[in-house]
Amino acid sequence: MSAPNGHAQKDRAPASGPPAAILAPGVLQVSAERVKESVAALEVPFDPSQIEWRVMNTTKNQQPARGQVVPYADQRAYTDRLNALFTPAGWTRKYTIHTSANFERSKDQKIAAKVLVTCELTIFGLGSHSATGEEWADDDNAGTAAEAQSFKRSCACFGLGRYLYYFTGTWVDLDDRKRPKTVPQLAGWATPAGWLQGLRPSCAVGQKPSERTVAGNGGNGQHTGNGAGACDLVQEIEQMEQVVGKRMYRGLLKTLARVWNPTDIQDPATRQKVLVHLQAAERGLRRAEAARDKAGLAAFAAVLGSLRLSSLDQVDNLKTLREIVVTLEAAAPRGK
Repeated sequence: MSAPNGHAQKDRAPASGPPAAILAPGVLQVSAERVKESVAALEVPFDPSQIEWRVMNTTKNQQPARGQVVPYADQRAYTDRLNALFTPAGWTRKYTIHTSANFERSKDQKIAAKVLVTCELTIFGLGSHSATGEEWADDDNAGTAAEAQSFKRSCACFGLGRYLYYFTGTWVDLDDRKRPKTVPQLAGWATPAGWLQGLRPSCAVGQKPSERTVAGNGGNGQHTGNGAGACDLVQEIEQMEQVVGKRMYRGLLKTLARVWNPTDIQDPATRQKVLVHLQAAERGLRRAEAARDKAGLAAFAAVLGSLRLSSLDQVDNLKTLREIVVTLEAAAPRGK
């Protein structure tokens, strides 16, 4: 099933990025310099006016009520950026929909299936990436939510919206309807102007120590240029929660360090061990997603069902993750 790209709204492409339509669908070979420019333009944060805030966690029995908020962008912001950089004819997306078997939800013990949507995003000249979104089938907007999630995740594979994964959440006061009374001010690196000036998050997960930036004035993550700064292990561990998911994050913390919060880990060696395992979990999850795309959603749902799981988000240890990867890779058609 293919979905139209939609109409582009006002062009919000970064001013210093490559001009619109730098890649055409008929061009089979693109220079390395053009690819580099395109990826750099995709990585630029969205305009602050396109950012919204979602409440992820709330306090209980506390007045005033407080909630942990994280920023996100509507999928129209993603299509606007793609249209501005490549024109609507320069990219395409294809969706595949599958429904899993029924599972008992751990949250409320209700029995429900999950809607799984895989989006394959192709940018002519850059290639294709696919990712899967999911939502409980008893949600009235399950298909729409899973579709949007899969599209955003596939965009992140190209770097578009990837910077949003660096946010760990900020606590703010909520009103009577559980909405933020105020929202945090975005750090300089999370704005187009700051990003184009060279600002970056203080800890860039997945980069080599020599490539990381260190906190500058006011913790804005400004690059010092000497490559000698090292991120605090606790902060690096905390940022991995958004990368591997809450279940895996807490599972490894509990197993390896017997704590729920990395600030409670006193031994530097244990902190390093936790970080290494979290990074292994990130690689394992990426490998599982790649194997899922090759084996198909039906095989993926069957593997999870055999383990009494409804999604990868429920995996809390590396052993189970490895079992999923090995089984999926064995189920994938040869040569695919």
